[in-house]
Amino acid sequence: MLSNKDKLIVALDSKELDDSRRLTDELDSLVSFYKVGLRTFVTDGFNFASYLKNKGKRIFLDLKLFDIQSTIEETVAKLSNLDIDFLTVHGDPSIVEAAVMGKKNTNMKILAVTFLTNQNRSDLDLSLIKKGDIRKLVLERAANAISAGADGLIASPLEVKLLRSLKCTAGKLIVTPGIRPKNTSFGDQKRVATPSEAFDAGADYIVVGRPIWQSKYPKITVERILNDL
Repeated sequence: MLSNKDKLIVALDSKELDDSRRLTDELDSLVSFYKVGLRTFVTDGFNFASYLKNKGKRIFLDLKLFDIQSTIEETVAKLSNLDIDFLTVHGDPSIVEAAVMGKKNTNMKILAVTFLTNQNRSDLDLSLIKKGDIRKLVLERAANAISAGADGLIASPLEVKLLRSLKCTAGKLIVTPGIRPKNTSFGDQKRVATPSEAFDAGADYIVVGRPIWQSKYPKITVERILNDL
């Protein structure tokens, strides 16, 4: 059974790699799991991921991969060499299938993105996504992704409880971004919840970024999040 401390994933989304390094040093005793996203990965992602692994940390590589199947399969095969723990791809069944085929590290979990947490129904309309309540569409995409072999899902905290109502999510991971501690700004997120609300709904892990790395006192912010749990 994981402790609440191990279920917190801190997103390293600063534009400067040195800032992310300093943050991981400051949070070293409190945080065991970090998310490395595109902004950080394109700077020096391979070396930074190896640096964190050498410190005994778990790595969530959040690249949200989306391309033709052969490219996805080959890319995931190469990323498997990093010994990362979680990798995200878009939830289209063909993408998930290619990622599962490509992974060489059996411990790496392929997580499917349903819809980004900064999207609402208006955003889906602009992208010509079919009509319907966004929560129902999330359920459809989630079921299709799991059927294609996904180890888990990335989902807004507002959809976690509904996802847990699906039989196919039994034993599957649900990782929840869009987490905002009490009395913090939503930023560009639109479908959010507090840490405790996300876990109460059935999330396995929560991802928190800006409320931590934009804080004047990141360590205190992390301690408050853990206390909230």
